Amino acid sequence: MSILAILVSLLLLMYLAYRGITVLILAPLMAALAVLLSGDGGLLLPIYTETFLTALSGYVMQFLPIFLLGALFGQLMADSGAASTIARWITEKLGARHAVLTVVLACALLTYGGVSLFVVAFAIYPIAQALFRTADIPKRFIPASIALGSFTFTMTALPGTPAIQNAIPIPYFGTNVFAAPGLGIIAAVIMLGGGMAWLRMRTARAMAQGEGYGKHMEDDDPTGAAQAPDGGAPMPLALALLPLVLVIGVNALFTYGVFPGMDFTNVQARFPGLDPSRVTGLWALIIALSVACATLVLLRVKHWLDLRGTVNKGVFGFMLPLFNTASEVGYGAVIASLAGFVIIRDAVLNVSDNPLISEAVAMGTLAGITGSSSGGLSIALQTLGADYLAMADQIGISPELLHRVAVLAAGSMDTLPHCGAIITLLSICKLNHRQSYGDIAAVTIVAPVAALVVVITLGTMFGSF
Repeated sequence: MSILAILVSLLLLMYLAYRGITVLILAPLMAALAVLLSGDGGLLLPIYTETFLTALSGYVMQFLPIFLLGALFGQLMADSGAASTIARWITEKLGARHAVLTVVLACALLTYGGVSLFVVAFAIYPIAQALFRTADIPKRFIPASIALGSFTFTMTALPGTPAIQNAIPIPYFGTNVFAAPGLGIIAAVIMLGGGMAWLRMRTARAMAQGEGYGKHMEDDDPTGAAQAPDGGAPMPLALALLPLVLVIGVNALFTYGVFPGMDFTNVQARFPGLDPSRVTGLWALIIALSVACATLVLLRVKHWLDLRGTVNKGVFGFMLPLFNTASEVGYGAVIASLAGFVIIRDAVLNVSDNPLISEAVAMGTLAGITGSSSGGLSIALQTLGADYLAMADQIGISPELLHRVAVLAAGSMDTLPHCGAIITLLSICKLNHRQSYGDIAAVTIVAPVAALVVVITLGTMFGSF
């Protein structure tokens, strides 16, 4: 009965999230439903306060600065004019003839530099409109182009990416955002190459059949959003790129240069329960994002129209994503406390003797169910992270390889139709699932799964590199 309770609550969570109900209320309600159906109704309130809220607050405490600084940095990039400067520079270099590649690379550069994928979608969409209209490429391919550049290789594969997905495994595996860099680059090449091949084939076929951009009366003026936010003082390209370089460079400096040579004896004396190897990766990312934010403010100190408004908007913007994910973590903790989860856990762990395959199945399944790579990854690591680390240690698989496979797997099945990011992207582009979802799925699910298979194969044969 407990297994049935878990499955019913998971299916309802997935369905109701697809219908647009926020997981802030869904997660505790579906957790309560699972508890009631499993026969533990008498423990409902203690489970809520001691399990759900404890897991939720622990996640918030651990990742709040990453969400906050990431949202703030993205807003500063958008309102300073840096994002539009970079996007227009790529457009000028590649032109409308390579409209799809231009959109993909513009999104990739911004997201790899730490700009929120939602900010990127809003910033790039007007540019994509103009490019696709000029090249007469069907508008229905814009969402897939944005998704390929924002939701795939820069989120899960490229070493050093500051995406929250790449930070979540750090405290569980004692790794950092540069884990398994060689395998990450290989995965990124497969995702980018496979996604671009698909989009080129699909756009060429559509245009050969006489389909053009089409008439879309609901489109906004594509020129308005591309103007510099400061009212006509565009940001120089070198200055626009500098914050992105700092996010990766400062992160690498502290990860490989500063922290490894530091003596943490005094720190551990003050905080006896602290293991520096499990938190220095987060510390490096916090420092990098802080430096990049401060640099952006100083670079445009004379050009901000409303710096206070930008800061407030960025800071307020982090709360919903953080608490959405934290609520899903709380839900996962409740599910993990039920008797039926032991059977499910053992089944997942025994999918394969190779912990990389078992881990990939667990992360991908939970990311698909929740419609969130960060949510699924958090739930899976919260409940199974220690098991996978122990299994990997027994057969000599490095934590860095576990880290990269976990992130790639979570990012391979998170974009099912009920995914909030997909629904938001389609809304921004003023399109629907019927028009664009098939191509989104090809570039955000099929290509990433292929990359995941290659990484697991190479990792099993040669280890982490």
